[in-house]
Amino acid sequence: MDSAEQLSRHFEESRQRLTALAYRILGNSADAEDAVQDAWVRLSRPGATDVAVVTNLDGWMTTVVSRTCLNKLRARAARPESPTDAAGPELHVRPDQALGPEDQALLAEQVSLALHIVLQSLTPPERLTFVLHDSFGMPFSEIANVLGKSTEATRKLASRARQRVHAVDPAEIETNPASQRSVVNAFFAASRDGDIDTLLTLLHPEITFHADGGATRPAASATIHGPENVTRRAATFAIPDATFQPITLNGSAAVIVRSNHQSVSIMAFVISHGRIAQIYSLLDQLRIEQLVNGIGQARQPSDNGSSQSGPR
Repeated sequence: MDSAEQLSRHFEESRQRLTALAYRILGNSADAEDAVQDAWVRLSRPGATDVAVVTNLDGWMTTVVSRTCLNKLRARAARPESPTDAAGPELHVRPDQALGPEDQALLAEQVSLALHIVLQSLTPPERLTFVLHDSFGMPFSEIANVLGKSTEATRKLASRARQRVHAVDPAEIETNPASQRSVVNAFFAASRDGDIDTLLTLLHPEITFHADGGATRPAASATIHGPENVTRRAATFAIPDATFQPITLNGSAAVIVRSNHQSVSIMAFVISHGRIAQIYSLLDQLRIEQLVNGIGQARQPSDNGSSQSGPR
């Protein structure tokens, strides 16, 4: 078997592992598959990889895939996505209703949504460092090589990322749908009434708000930290004619926000100890339409008396 055949065979045997790594870094299956394929194009160029002189082929492939993912993260931060891009978290919307035993497992997805919200607030180097070290156990010296930084600087990146990620303990996240919904209802009621004091009591001290404008509204993307800053943002939720359809998104209590019968956003909430620890607000009209269509014909506010000033 020549060097090219050996490399091709080893890469295909490692593809599942490399795709899992890319998915954890990028948070999206399509992006992960693209990153792995891009890495293969780089590795398979004539003269790019001499299997005979690479002492750790798995480590080398991991490094190439990691660098490819880092470039994708930086590209996301530097320019708006094309409307055909799949960038962003994989979202699963379900009607807000009593869950059967087979549906209870979906509540575990709430933790992945919570992690996504935090990862979106990290810089590309912080995100890459956290995933490679804390999730895949890669030594800091190897991550430093991927980033082109010193080992000590890489440790500091991981420390900052870890503080953000662990600000909310996954074990403390509320998974009871009724309890989640109660807090969300109180949040919208206080936002509607301009009740700042109540809003502050509902927000976790380490709250993160992530607005995802995606491809259609890239300028709307933002990450906000802290109760006071999120409270100021909450004033924008008080749209006079807004109606809300309760749903669940990745296991979290969520709503489809409509104005003039048009779906303008989907908001999901992560609850910890009775307070809102994280808010994810999807503003990308293309993805909203896809998700709404995915749960069937959305109920219009006038159907069956469902018009309301806040979720029930």
